[in-house]
Amino acid sequence: MAETRGNPLALLELPRGLTADELAGGFGLPDAPGLSGRIEDSFQGRVARLPADTRRLLLVAAAEPVGDPVLVWRAAERLGIGLQAASETDGLLAIGTRVTFRHPLVRSAVYRAASPQARQAVHRALADATDPELDPDRRAWHLAQATPGFDEDVAAELERSAGGAQARGGLAAAAAFLERAAVLTPEPSRRAERALAAAQAKHQSGAFDAALRLVAIAESGPLTELQHAQVDLLRGQIALSLGSDAPPLLLKAATRFEPLDGRLARETYLDALTAVFLPGMLASDESLLEIARAARAAPPSSQPPRASDLLLDGLALLITDGYAAGTPTLRRAVNAFRREDVSGGDGRRWLSLAARLAAFVWDDEAFDLLSARFVQLARDAGALSVLPLALATRSVVPLFAGELAVAFSLLEEVVAVNEATGAGLAPYVGLAHVTFRGREAEVSPLIEAATSELVRRRDGRGLRFIHWVTAVLYNGLGRYEEAFVAAQRAGEDTYASWWRDWGLVELIEAAARSGQPELAADALSRLSQATTASGTDWALGLEARSRALLTEGEAAERLYRQAIEALGRTRVRVELARAHLLYGEWLRRERRGLDARQQLRHAHQLFTGFGMEGFAERARIELEATGEHARKRTVETRDDLTPQEAQISRLAADGATNREIAARLFISPNTVDYHLRKAFRKLGVKSRHQLTQHLLQPGAHANPAARES
Repeated sequence: MAETRGNPLALLELPRGLTADELAGGFGLPDAPGLSGRIEDSFQGRVARLPADTRRLLLVAAAEPVGDPVLVWRAAERLGIGLQAASETDGLLAIGTRVTFRHPLVRSAVYRAASPQARQAVHRALADATDPELDPDRRAWHLAQATPGFDEDVAAELERSAGGAQARGGLAAAAAFLERAAVLTPEPSRRAERALAAAQAKHQSGAFDAALRLVAIAESGPLTELQHAQVDLLRGQIALSLGSDAPPLLLKAATRFEPLDGRLARETYLDALTAVFLPGMLASDESLLEIARAARAAPPSSQPPRASDLLLDGLALLITDGYAAGTPTLRRAVNAFRREDVSGGDGRRWLSLAARLAAFVWDDEAFDLLSARFVQLARDAGALSVLPLALATRSVVPLFAGELAVAFSLLEEVVAVNEATGAGLAPYVGLAHVTFRGREAEVSPLIEAATSELVRRRDGRGLRFIHWVTAVLYNGLGRYEEAFVAAQRAGEDTYASWWRDWGLVELIEAAARSGQPELAADALSRLSQATTASGTDWALGLEARSRALLTEGEAAERLYRQAIEALGRTRVRVELARAHLLYGEWLRRERRGLDARQQLRHAHQLFTGFGMEGFAERARIELEATGEHARKRTVETRDDLTPQEAQISRLAADGATNREIAARLFISPNTVDYHLRKAFRKLGVKSRHQLTQHLLQPGAHANPAARES
């Protein structure tokens, strides 16, 4: 920042070609290829004309990325460099309250032009000048760069300092330390052990290719049977991050762990079940059942069971024995994760599954809490391997809350992180968010493309997801026959999945409205197995709403009111709006126009505010049939917010300062202020207090289709 003077183009261009660990915490080296060659060459020519001591002083400064003048002069003194050297830098280096180069390319030009021996001497001087008590990780790093060959003492110091490096530079920095420790380790078995640890850290930081390279190094050394199992586990976890065929690898690792370590075996079975429960993972119903049965036969859990033990037992029971058997244990597991400190590695490892299972057992409060915690822990640790999944999982919360702009902003970050790491989530991540808008012309090509990709991959579970979102689309448009065909396919999952049950909800509505009550009743029977076992407001509200579609007279009205009351206590405001819509439609057909108008008006306001144009239009048509005119929503309406404006407004309404919002979204406080001022104008508010009140009003939500020009 100091050397570019904050120039945006320089900040964007200079890191190109650098890996995450080269940028993390200043522990990289300024000699990576791919920087601007001609400019750097010109700087090298200027440096070559400087006095020898000045060139050595520039090399000390280039190798010391913190910009600490005291440390630079201490190292220079150890190399016999006098103060005169600083006065002859030709303006390329400034030493004041901090050490800065005229341009970052000067730093890389100086470092790359130096011989390996000169670099090692400088790093040795910097290590000697660094306080081992105050800055042990920085000292260890310089020692490592000063060491030309194997050195067990330096390798051990790097290994010990990896934790401190992680605190400063995240998982990528810890991975860099562990990788360098493995390179310096002379003894083969110890080198294999450190390479495996480095591979695990690389995987967590999102450097998947580097992780696989280190796994290969670990496999070349003598490994114990336990380490062989750990290699299988890591290969499975990397496959899971890349979206490839992870379940067989994880099942192999779990089986290998069983005679060696019961706890690790159980954890790996849970990894395997996580893989088959993830959207887009290639897993058949047969492999899902195979893993669940193996997990049921795994070594018993510790007593009292950990939260992860409850997850494993509950999910395996659910798959093998059904909702009634598995749901109570899963609810205990979700509650345990709500109470448990999950800031450590194990807690973070299972928080993804716990958050998604909270939604699966219809616990919207736990889903909100755990998904937010999952994102925060991934951000804090710099765990880029799991951040896309964390963001995608979290995006479902605002989706069902009707905050489509917030959901879209989270998915935009998923795309950015995936581009940086090469990770591969499901090809349809984000499709539900587009579908909820209800624009057939926009969503149909996306559905077609995703379907083709899933057919190519032979991903049947992913295709069921496509069928679910298609059913939502056509139910919103009032095209119930088409919704019925899609929903019937979505509900065909033999075993548990989000869209199996959500597909049944769509199937009941589509079948009831297309004159197929027997099929609707069968779907309701299957849905009630899950909702009754759960017993939450979300579950019981959906069941009451669905049952009302198949009921007549006072009993139907009672069920609609029960649904509205139950869903009104939840965060799933989209489902609440649909309950108002269905109730209003039923009232109109009962010739109770005034009562119908009240329900339909409320539904129309909610859907309009959500930006769910299909359902909003369905509500508008019904409302006009009662004799009341309703404004047709268009995307050009003045108070539409862009996704970033909506996200910043929501954070501001929650009490975050501009600086806190900037840190959260990786933008500047000035950018936050700019977007907030635009949002204030669009929404007609003048203070954060008014903003909070506005965002709490029904219908006061941003349109996800709006974008900055």
